[in-house]
Amino acid sequence: MKKFKIQQTPFVVPTTDGKLIEEHWGNSTGNSNLSIAHMIAPPGWSEPHQTPEFEEFTLIISGKKQFEIDGETVVLEKGQSIMIEKGARIRYSNPFEQECEYISICLPAFSMESVHREEEGVD
Repeated sequence: MKKFKIQQTPFVVPTTDGKLIEEHWGNSTGNSNLSIAHMIAPPGWSEPHQTPEFEEFTLIISGKKQFEIDGETVVLEKGQSIMIEKGARIRYSNPFEQECEYISICLPAFSMESVHREEEGVD
């Protein structure tokens, strides 16, 4: 029995905001302890604040991404990465003119039940 698996067809998460999410490993592959996703956020993209029950690591491949973390704004560029602890109130966005490509790793795996997204307009 092989002691490895190769992911050739990541799960493309359906979105309505123009963002590409390809989950390579995570709940979609039966891995609830970790998720790894390749993402592309289009220019002008944003999502509501959230307070997740997981740590999230982000590595920027190209472009820039903005993070609002517990009231502090951080902008990362190509080659930079960040780790955000579970329980932080965060809002992800790409208010820039270029798309942002990045890798996201969540411990444990991302799920809609554990992300705790706020409704739009709540601040």
